[in-house]
Amino acid sequence: MDSVQHGQPVSVQVCDACDARFDARDARVQCASCEGLLHVQHPQPPTCGVALRESFDARLLPARGPQGTGPGDSGVWRFRELVMPDARDEDLVTQGEGNTPLLARPRIAAWAGVDHLLLKHEGLNPTGSFKDRGMTVAITQARRINATAVACASTGNTSSALASYAALAGLRGLVLVPAGKVALGKLSQTIAYGAQTLLVRGDFDDCLRLCRQSSEQLGVYLANSINPWRLEGQKTIMFDLLQQLRWQSPDWLVLPAGNLGNTSAFGAALREARRLGLIDRAPRLACVQAAGSAPFAASFRDGFATRHTVRAETIATAIRIGDPASHERAVRAIRETDGVVLTVTDDEILEAKAIVDASGVGCEPASAASVAGTRKLVRDGTIQRGARVVALLTGHMLKDPEVMLAYHRDTEPAPACANRSIEIDATLAAVERVLRSGSDLS
Repeated sequence: MDSVQHGQPVSVQVCDACDARFDARDARVQCASCEGLLHVQHPQPPTCGVALRESFDARLLPARGPQGTGPGDSGVWRFRELVMPDARDEDLVTQGEGNTPLLARPRIAAWAGVDHLLLKHEGLNPTGSFKDRGMTVAITQARRINATAVACASTGNTSSALASYAALAGLRGLVLVPAGKVALGKLSQTIAYGAQTLLVRGDFDDCLRLCRQSSEQLGVYLANSINPWRLEGQKTIMFDLLQQLRWQSPDWLVLPAGNLGNTSAFGAALREARRLGLIDRAPRLACVQAAGSAPFAASFRDGFATRHTVRAETIATAIRIGDPASHERAVRAIRETDGVVLTVTDDEILEAKAIVDASGVGCEPASAASVAGTRKLVRDGTIQRGARVVALLTGHMLKDPEVMLAYHRDTEPAPACANRSIEIDATLAAVERVLRSGSDLS
């Protein structure tokens, strides 16, 4: 039942483990009684089903503000009733996030071995990753509770999103990243946006532990994906996708999996979409982990009887996480969608990335895990060639330029998809020789 305030139902935060309930503006991100994770429970929207779909669709062409930063420009706040229904326009910390494209690229589909493959490209958000969707909501909440500082642990994308949105809101940003293990593109963004960056001699899991302690003992507002409001924003990837497909679910949604925030958010979004009559069936979820960072895949193999942890190592830094915080929620999402969890090697990720990049799309290494995973699932017969598949690309290709350059320029022997540069003399004859060589660098 919805909580009521001043005669109106309001959102509440509820513990996953013990069902304890907390005010929507309580700054804690874990249960005060049992330390379980919290989720947000919203009041029933005034309309459901077709009427609710139509109200969302009507907002696709809003009156746009002069700077493109109003609520009508956001692919998150378009779904406000399902994200933060009582937020006022003046509360919102937004910069036009969401509204990311759904791309068809026949070359990538042919490589993956499936006839109908679409790419949902979250790398085209303002700071270059899907994290902007969650951060617009988390930082809006920080402003609503009068926080003075916000913090996160990160492998890179969360830190750049937090730094940007904290700057927009006029809040102090504090980010903890593992020293020497963050891609240069992401680290440079974080520094440039003005956040205080702490390089921790440890891994992501050490950074998250310190962030949790800082939240509990130093009073900073924690903006990692254990923050329930972050996941409210990330749910809108699914709502946006379903709207683009005219509210018809694909057969499969394939996504990279690290800390399992998206897996959890997608499970919640699909649960909500079915309950409210937005869709009549859900896609199957396929979570793809890097082989060197695959605790969730290990748990899936034993029927989730054990929660595995690992010391993570992969070239795909965005999913280099050994102890995913949203494990239990992700288990529920996989079970409810008859989903699967699998691994791909770093070599498979890099080959998939080369194919995506050379198709004019581009993505960071972790994103390419979804495309590599699709190919693997088609080859083992889990996904049928005629299935309708959407692969999620989570980050922009310039997030991790070192990996990209090393693959194409430095790896020996040259990988099959490497695009080697050619050094020439400053003569037209040298250019002509290259053209006559007939090299196809695509």
